[in-house]
Amino acid sequence: MSEPRRDIIAANERSLKGKTILMSGGSRGIGLAIALRAAADGANVAIMAKTGTAHASLEGTVHTAAAQIEAAGGAAMAIVGDVRNDEDVLGAVAQTVERFGGIDVVVNNASAIDLSRTDEVSMKKYDLMMDINVRGTFLLSKTALPHLRKSGNGHILTLSPPLNLDPKWAGAHLAYTMAKYGMSLTTLGLAEELRETGIGVNSLWPATLIDTAAIRNMPGGEQLVKAARSADIVADAAHAILTSPAGTCSGNFFTDEAVLAAAGVTDLGGYSMGAPEDRLVPDIFL
Repeated sequence: MSEPRRDIIAANERSLKGKTILMSGGSRGIGLAIALRAAADGANVAIMAKTGTAHASLEGTVHTAAAQIEAAGGAAMAIVGDVRNDEDVLGAVAQTVERFGGIDVVVNNASAIDLSRTDEVSMKKYDLMMDINVRGTFLLSKTALPHLRKSGNGHILTLSPPLNLDPKWAGAHLAYTMAKYGMSLTTLGLAEELRETGIGVNSLWPATLIDTAAIRNMPGGEQLVKAARSADIVADAAHAILTSPAGTCSGNFFTDEAVLAAAGVTDLGGYSMGAPEDRLVPDIFL
């Protein structure tokens, strides 16, 4: 395990042991990394994702993710469902509460991406991004609220970027920008709406490109990820946020680098997939 991983564990002794996390997506990539980090503490993790059977070109299903979570030390529940579907979300919340007795954390990880410009993006893909990214985030957060209110340290964490009105991002990929900013607006609004409840509502975004199966599957992806960081950096940052006092940690748009820096981790070289720090690819929106 990388040196930064040991450092962050030493810097953050708080644990998710016994806490219950409900995550959208998470069959692979950043979501799975966050789930495995929580599982190492002994957390309960319920993952709701559409991938009940193997994807043609991407590894991982909700069932293989659950097996990995259990192997890492957590208790897992695999839920095949679509975050766009009201009944699926209601069922996922109900199943999680029935199995684990409550919900302490919601992680809005499910997201669709298409960086096409306006002329090229199809309305089908536009609707997909709006439904998964914006509606799905709102729906899962809304549905879990009664249970988060009962938690001693309830958190909602959404994987979305800081709200940045620099027009270059809207101009680069308008449809995707609107969808991701819709997730971030949900963080902004819920944090204010729930301020008196003690529920922490935050967003988290990587400062650099992250090595995921989706990136590797792109043309030239295997070369591209050499200038990326591993998903462990986002997982460690998420762990630090989710174990913080929710009542005093809300309404933030964190980057993984900033969270780790606040925890005293300044050498991030161990997260690199091979490139030196000054050659890493910055993520979009920053």
